Amino acid sequence: MNSPVTEYTQRIEARRAALARKLQFSRKLWTLRRVLMAVIAVMIILAVDGRIRAWWIVLPVAAFIAAMAIHQRVLAEVERLERAVKFYERGLARIADRWAGTGETGELFADKSHPYAEDLDLFGKGSLFELLSTARTKSGEEKLAAWLLAPASPASVDEIRARQAAVEELRGRLDLREDLALLGAEVRAGVHTEEIETWGRAAPVFNARQLRSLPFVAVVIGLLTLSAVAAWLANWLPGEYRLVMLAALLIEMSFYSMYRRQVSQVISEVERPSRDLNLLAEILARLEQESFTSPKLAQLRASLNTEGLPPSTQIAKLGRLVNWLDSTKNQFFAPFAFLLLIPPQLALAIEHWRQTAGSRIPQWLDAVGEIEALNALANFAYEHPEHPFPEIIETEACFDSESLGHPLIAESHRIRNDVNLSPKRQLLIVSGSNMSGKSTLMRTVGVNVVLALAGAPVCARSLKVSRLTIGASIHILDSLQSGASRFYAEITRLKQIVELTKGELPLLFLLDEILSGTNSHDRRIGADAVVRGLVQRGAIGLMTTHDLALTRISENLGERAVNVHFEDHMENGQMIFDYKMHPGVVQKSNALELMRAVGLDV
Repeated sequence: MNSPVTEYTQRIEARRAALARKLQFSRKLWTLRRVLMAVIAVMIILAVDGRIRAWWIVLPVAAFIAAMAIHQRVLAEVERLERAVKFYERGLARIADRWAGTGETGELFADKSHPYAEDLDLFGKGSLFELLSTARTKSGEEKLAAWLLAPASPASVDEIRARQAAVEELRGRLDLREDLALLGAEVRAGVHTEEIETWGRAAPVFNARQLRSLPFVAVVIGLLTLSAVAAWLANWLPGEYRLVMLAALLIEMSFYSMYRRQVSQVISEVERPSRDLNLLAEILARLEQESFTSPKLAQLRASLNTEGLPPSTQIAKLGRLVNWLDSTKNQFFAPFAFLLLIPPQLALAIEHWRQTAGSRIPQWLDAVGEIEALNALANFAYEHPEHPFPEIIETEACFDSESLGHPLIAESHRIRNDVNLSPKRQLLIVSGSNMSGKSTLMRTVGVNVVLALAGAPVCARSLKVSRLTIGASIHILDSLQSGASRFYAEITRLKQIVELTKGELPLLFLLDEILSGTNSHDRRIGADAVVRGLVQRGAIGLMTTHDLALTRISENLGERAVNVHFEDHMENGQMIFDYKMHPGVVQKSNALELMRAVGLDV
């Protein structure tokens, strides 16, 4: 199989070549249409002058209509090819680490109170969500966000492994990802889950008896009224029988009056969901073409079928009803639609569809959302073939990695380290100077745990990890709105992290510059108490510090705590960092050198 860069490049070239051909054909059709219009105009003049027969104009008119229809299809193909080129250009940008700010940021799912979402850059520009998400539906985005926000709950080890197998199966299905990306009118068009589900589950507008009887009544009244009006217009009714036509119209108006409110409600409520359902139908139709072997994907694919009918067929039926409803607004067709009671008949059919199939919409959306989330992880796996799947183990708290890197840092700048945590080595106390890489190390551990437990590959040579709950205190700020200082915000987060130890899963804690907002005496006592409490409750994690006094916490924890550090040195007036983790406590600080380097007189 070609490398992702080679495959994307070849596909871009193929799509651009096809696009050039279609554009050339489009220009020829544009010219042909103008020529035919000119021919039609000349023939009309000649026909008016009596030089040719009028029916001769039929041929160029038919040719013009055919050319216009063909041109519309060609223009649609042009748009699709242009979007396909952009799809693969974005893929190359992700591989080349030029993707930040080009995708969906997922800021809708950001939550400052979450125990690690903001600390690990899950959402926002340049976030993990933006790197991963390729979902077309909000259901897909919600499912992916849920896996990132709670990767190990309620997922079991078997569930995580099932996701890995599904991601592996989807990894090479590039055609599927391209097709899904190009569906709909816009590249980022999305299905609005709440509106569709609310509409599908809404209370009945017509009861079951009305849905059985009213369509027949409407058809009979409509046909009788149209026949009576047609007979009257054709002067087929003697004068004394013309009251029949008036009576038919009166009956029809009475029918409209009795059910006007219900018909209007059905028609008004279906407008927005039907537009989103059209895209959902296209997505479902594409997924229905796939056959899967991994148990999870096979189960999800099977859940799409209901009563032997694929959902895309059922949704397409609703789409036809809505299209017919729109056609009743045509000025030419509207009078006939009124006489035949077409709008009430369509409203009854739409309501019948909603009451019989609407309850299945959440099931379809959930299945589509999960497949889209798995496909997003598969896209990440495909574009990063060097990233392996982690080994998910069923033991006590464990994180054992080799050559661990941060997936959001460009490969050219990514520095890797080995990080190992277990019940025998629960705590790494990381000391080092400013900008040496301490916080990045913690984020690297945290984000790889999120990826691993979501079912995705990880940025490492290898990783063994157990199911863990994550709690982080890295990006803690004060808040003017809530009147909370940084110190108060931090101790609130620390309490939240401690509470996580009461849960079912072991805790992975990531504490950056713990209690830096208070004096050194209180900081030392408080940090020691918090960290010792976490370790005693079976948690594993990392703690960074500038305060070398805090490195003595390891003395009270014995082999369960290990000191490591990051180093730096001055070179030609510049601070140089190697971002590599070394054993022991850091022996020097760079604060004064940094101040002098920026021109401060210290």
